[in-house]
Amino acid sequence: MNENIKWVACAVGVVGLSIGAVVYRDKWWNEKPAAPATPVANVQEKPAIPVETAEPEVRHPLPAVDTDEAMPSLDTSDAPVQASIADLIGLEAAKQFVSPENLVRNIVVSIDNLPEQKVAERIRPLQRVPGNFTAGGSEDAPLLDSANYERYNSLVRTIQSLDTQRLVATYQRYYPLFQESYAGLGHPPKYFNDRVIEVIDHLLETPEVRDPIPLARPSVQYEFADPKLEGLSAGQKLLIRMGGENAASVKQKLKELRAAIAGAGLK
Repeated sequence: MNENIKWVACAVGVVGLSIGAVVYRDKWWNEKPAAPATPVANVQEKPAIPVETAEPEVRHPLPAVDTDEAMPSLDTSDAPVQASIADLIGLEAAKQFVSPENLVRNIVVSIDNLPEQKVAERIRPLQRVPGNFTAGGSEDAPLLDSANYERYNSLVRTIQSLDTQRLVATYQRYYPLFQESYAGLGHPPKYFNDRVIEVIDHLLETPEVRDPIPLARPSVQYEFADPKLEGLSAGQKLLIRMGGENAASVKQKLKELRAAIAGAGLK
């Protein structure tokens, strides 16, 4: 299962943890891996097309944070960002869940790609969930085994335990790096926080699916038997594979995060 799971919440890795908890890979799930590409760290950011003062339209501005601490560059941001994540979720959880390299870039690209059909495994900001995917039912009529949901319990508990205001404060602290990385993707001038809210709204639209969930195995790997489910985005399918209870918990945290970064909860 080749499962790219990224779950939700953007920020220093937890907004990439809470939203980005969605870049996981399972051994036998078919997430149709993307073609090999140059690692994000080596990608040259596209030079801006000379347009006269092309300022991004901003729908959900984030207040700047006053601090005497110098902002690291993107290339030197891994250590301070990971330390901030560890401060939010604990050192052991950070070691267990967070991939430490190219954190800001991978969080930004992963969040941006969640509404797409696939998210490249090479850019996942989170470690693979423990254990292997298992299918229930029979060989002729396989089902998504509910035992798989337990594999996500520890991650979901970590997401539930997040202090939303502290998460948002960390996100605000490093926001210039998120914005810089997002601009480097080659988009027209856009505001990353607006994109985060768009992605959260997309994830919140994930349909609730009751067990049992039929699977198909047209080749080596499994996929959802229902074409409507298989046609969902990588982020939405990820939530379904986590199980109904876990998905509901993640959605609740996403709602809290959305309210905060959309302006209602900012202080």
